[in-house]
Parts: sequence; structure tokens; C-alpha cells
Amino acid sequence: MGPRVQVLEEPQMPDKDIKAMMGTEDTPGGKASPDPQDSRPSVFHSIKVFVLCHSLLQLAQLMISGYLKGSISTVEKRFGLSSQTSGLLAAFNEVGNTALIVFVSYFGSRVHRPRLIGCGAILVALAGLLMALPHFISEPYRFDNTSPADMPQDSEASLCLPSTSARAPASSNSSCSSHTQAQHLVAVGIMFTAQTVLGVGGVPIQPFGISYIDDFAHNSNSPLYLGILFAVTMLGPGMAYGLGGLMLRLYVDINRMPEGGINLTSKDPRWVGAWWLGFLISAGVVALAAIPYFFFPREMPKEKHELRFRRRVLAVSASPVSKGEDSSSEQSTEASPEKKAGLAQIAPNLTAVQFIKVFPRVLLRTLRHPIFLLVVLSQVCTSSMVAGMATFLPKFLERQFSVTASFANLLIGCVTIPLAIMGIVMGGFLVKRLRLGPMRCSILCLLGMLFCLLLSLPLFFMGCSTHHIAGIIHQPGAQPGLERFPGCMEPCSCPSDDFNPVCEPSSRVEYLTPCHAGCTSRMVQEALDKSQVFYTNCSCVAGGSPVLAGSCDSACSHLVLPFMILVGLGATLASVTHTPSFMLILRGVKKEDKTLAVGIQFMLQRVLAWMPSPVIHGTAIDTTCVHWAQSCGRRAVCRYYDNDLLRNRFIGLQFFFKTSSLACFALILAILRQQNKEEGTKATVSSPGLQQQLLASGREKKPEESRV
Repeated sequence: MGPRVQVLEEPQMPDKDIKAMMGTEDTPGGKASPDPQDSRPSVFHSIKVFVLCHSLLQLAQLMISGYLKGSISTVEKRFGLSSQTSGLLAAFNEVGNTALIVFVSYFGSRVHRPRLIGCGAILVALAGLLMALPHFISEPYRFDNTSPADMPQDSEASLCLPSTSARAPASSNSSCSSHTQAQHLVAVGIMFTAQTVLGVGGVPIQPFGISYIDDFAHNSNSPLYLGILFAVTMLGPGMAYGLGGLMLRLYVDINRMPEGGINLTSKDPRWVGAWWLGFLISAGVVALAAIPYFFFPREMPKEKHELRFRRRVLAVSASPVSKGEDSSSEQSTEASPEKKAGLAQIAPNLTAVQFIKVFPRVLLRTLRHPIFLLVVLSQVCTSSMVAGMATFLPKFLERQFSVTASFANLLIGCVTIPLAIMGIVMGGFLVKRLRLGPMRCSILCLLGMLFCLLLSLPLFFMGCSTHHIAGIIHQPGAQPGLERFPGCMEPCSCPSDDFNPVCEPSSRVEYLTPCHAGCTSRMVQEALDKSQVFYTNCSCVAGGSPVLAGSCDSACSHLVLPFMILVGLGATLASVTHTPSFMLILRGVKKEDKTLAVGIQFMLQRVLAWMPSPVIHGTAIDTTCVHWAQSCGRRAVCRYYDNDLLRNRFIGLQFFFKTSSLACFALILAILRQQNKEEGTKATVSSPGLQQQLLASGREKKPEESRV
């Protein structure tokens, strides 16, 4: 049989045999199909096709996980959540991810990796559908809480009318029924469940995809493939913010608009955009990207030929992963059996119980290395900064500079994300081009974080104080509350839970409702492009001048672009430290522990940074609130913040994490210098003539030792 096959197609004999063997493993019954068409080259037996599919899948996965961060303020307004609760919601996907990521090392060589990636992607798509489900099971959004359910919203209910006192209790009772409260709890619970499923589904996607590419790609092509994968993946967060900018321009109930439309614009503080629509779009993209993974084989022939072109800019962005894995794999084949005792090597031979018992010992051994521990702490601080900024920067821009949620998302997606990508590529290019060793990598990290810290100093002063809001008390140490103006509002009986802000343009004084301004009538001025709502006969306004519907614009709106440029430049400098800090980890642990050290690094970043940081930032933001909305006797979303406190505490948290990261890099540099001095002293004491030999051989060894 063998000679006859060689006569027919001798050059393709090895590939066909391998493909037949692969088909034997994947077909039921363990027998290869005798059909000659099965032995033809398949598109799913190409590692290039896998790289393309995996790049698109990770791009879609980051879109669906990053979309919530861009719409976090909208979700808060829609469901009455505090920033602490929304921060916990944003971080909850790390719970399911962290609980299972440790077992990737154990199951890595025991499962059909492409199919498991496909199953994980299906879970991610399901999580996106679950995130949108609360919109469909909840009642339509009512931005005017004082109007009965059978009346049009934004009617005369917010005016200063004696009849308001008779209608308010009925409205309050109807909106606080047990069914409404149970519906709210179910909606929030579904979103937390969806975030957990999102984390579980994302567990196998990145690690199994990277290992699959590295196993079957040519050794020289693997850095390029991983560089392409990483470069395309980094576009995901930017596309998530861009998608949020488009979807939040649409009204939340676009699928069930009331008759006659609504009298809101996207600049109105009561506006809620179509946050749910982005989750449906992202879930559909992830589901489509998951289909090809069920057709890839468990193993494929290893790529034999090196690509004729090299895209170094893309390759260096993934060079730490690929180079570290390539060098460790090449050296492990030449090393003695005693050096192959790492957990990554023995994991396939362990049972699940044995793996759980061995893992803590290897974890403690790795954490005892000072360089590794300090690098991980610095990355934890940097990740905490990024997690807080990514989650609450859109809301910060809305409150500080009076921009819409859609415009804030577009700014972040078009300015900050591209500059951060540029910083990561620049850091990898510098490490590759200058052939930086551990000492110079630590210096590069130190300088990058130092200049990032300096650029954040002007951010403390780029903003304005909260404009005057009538009825809100700003006394230190006192609880904020409503202040009843004597006389002018007594006949109005304004409901305390209503929110329909109006602005007196000449004095820039804002009132919670037209009723709080003592206004008794409403008029609409039609224009070619838009209509403007005025409230007149206002007894609490000096001179009784009319007031405009909506909040007063910030006096610092012109500073939003300079603010974002400084934030983007700081993100660039902080991202420069990504690759050199990764190299410090690869050079700071034993060869047999490199794979596990990288896994421990990502696990600690999730546990210590990506999980607690959004909650910490959300809690700090909540402490700056001066007026809370009330919903059924509980504290709901914050209506007004003290902008000075908000800016100082939000930027201050960022400054704290940057300073901590800078301190870690300074300690790393000090330790490396001390180690170099000790090695030099030992070498000088051990042999008097050794110094001349070291100087002579150093010229030859220095380039090799400093190569990345």
C-alpha cells in the first residue's frame, strides 16, 4: 500500500499521512474515511486561516467586554445604580474568569482546543444576549416620574401647580409597587449573571489560541502571527467605545417609542441611549466568529516554510510571548531531564487533585523572587489605573465637561485607545531595536512611568467647580439636601423625587425642576433644526425671567480636548512599559517556570487589579455626590457631583497608582544594580586575572546576553 501511494503522489506523502491521522482522531469510530477527497488540503488545516479567525474572535470578544464600560453611566441612569454597584458589575466578569484560568495549564494538552475555543465564544455570545435581556423584560423608560402612566411624559406635572400635591402620592405608589421592585432586582441580577458567563466563556479563548498558533506555526513565523493577533485584538476596545458612541445617540426605547415621540435631546441629563443594542450587535459578531472553530482539527501539520516577508513593527509587539516561549522550548529540548521539572511540563501527567496540590508550592516559589514580585506589583498598579480609567472616564467627561455620553465614547475610542496601542508597539520596538537587557528595560520602564506621572499633574487643574444649583446645600460636614426657598415655592408643593432640570442662563443657576423655580407655564420655541423649551412666570427667579429646559453647560467645555490629549499621551508613556516589564519577568524566573510565571502574572492582575479597581473608583466617585435620586425609599443614581472633589479624587487615584508603579520600578532598578555589583565583586575576588578575561570576552558576549 505504501509504495503504491508513493508512486502516485510521492512529494505529498507525509502531509497526506498526517492529515489522514488527524482525520482518524476527529471522526467517530476512530477510522479514517477512505474517500480520497478527505486527503485533499483543507482551508481549516492552515495555521494562517486560524490566525485570521482568532484575530477576529478576540477582537469581537473585547468589543463585547469593553462595551459595558462605554455605556456604564447610561446603565446607571436606566436602572438607578450607584457608581460602586456599576463598578462591581463591570468587574464581575473577572470572577468567572479568575476562578477557571488556573486550570488552563492542566487542560491545555488534554482537550480539543479549537472546539473548546468555539464553545467559549458561544458562551460569550450568550452573555451578550443576557446583558440586553433586561431591556426587554423591563417597562419602558419614564424620564418624568411625576406623570401618571396613562399621561404623556414631560407634561405639566413638573410645573408649579397646586394640583401637583394631589397627583404625586399616586404616582409614587404606582412606581414603587412590589412588582416594579422585583422587576428591578431581576434585571440587575441578570446583568451580574451575564457578566459571570462572559468571564467563563473568555477563559479558553486567548491562552488556547496562542498555544495552538505557537505549536503549529513555523518557529520563525510564530512572532509575526502573534504580533498580528495582538495588534488586531487591541482594536477591540477602541471599536467598543466607537460602537457605544453610535448606539447612545439613539433613544433607549427606539423599539417601542411612545406616540408623539419624546421631548428629549441627547444633551438632556435625563437622556438614556440604546445601551442594549450594542450588546446584540457584539453578540452576533462573536457568534459568527465562533463558527469556524468547530471545523479546525485537534492538531494540524506544523508549518514548514518561513514567510518571505517580515513585519517587524507587528512582530515586536508579541515578541515577549513568542520569544520567551521559543527560547524556552528550544533550550528545554537541549536541557537535561532534571531541568524539565516545571509545572507546565509535568501538568499533563498529573491528575486534577495532584495539580491543585502542586500549584500553591510552585506559586510561592515564584513569588519569592524579588524581581518577579516587584514587576507583578508594578503591573498590578498600572492595570488598576487602566481599569478605573476605562470604566469611569466616559462618566467623568460627561460630568466635568458637560459632554454627551456618545461624544465621550468617541473621544476615548479615537484618541486614548490608538495612542495606547502606539505606546505598546513603541515599547516593543525599543526593546527589539536597542537590544535592551534587564537593567536597561528597568530604566525604560522607570522613565516611561515618570513622564506619565508628570503629565498627570496638569489634570488636577483642568476643570471647573459645580455651578450653583438652587436648593442643594454645600456645607462641609453637613448632609446635602433640598433647601426650600421661603415663600416662592410654598403654593407649589413640588415632589422631592422629580428631576427635570432647568437653567437660568444669565446667572447660571440651575433648578431641579420648573416647580422648584416657581414656574407656572411652559412654551416651546420652534426652530429649523431643533425646538427649545422655555418655562415662564417663575417666581423664584430674579425678575421672573424665563428659564431654559436642561442643565447649565459647564464653563470648561473647551478644555475637554486638551484634557484628552494629556490623558492619551500619558497612556502612551504608560504603555511603553508593557513589553520591557514583560521581559523582566521572562528574564527573572527559572526557565522551567516561565510559562507558569506568565500565567501567575495574569491571574494576579485579575485578582488584585481588574476586579477591585472599578469598585474602588466607583466608591470614590460616590463620595463626591451632593444630591442622590430616591427610588422607592432607597438611594439610586447620583444627580449632582461636587466637580472639584470628583476631579481631585478620580485623578488622585490615578496619580496614586502611577506613583506606586514608579516606586516598584525604582526598587527593581536598585536591586538589579546591587546584583551586578555583587557579581562583579565575586568575580574580582575569585581570580586576579579574571577581570582582563571578562573585559576581553565581554565584547563578544554582551550583544548576545542583551538580546531580547
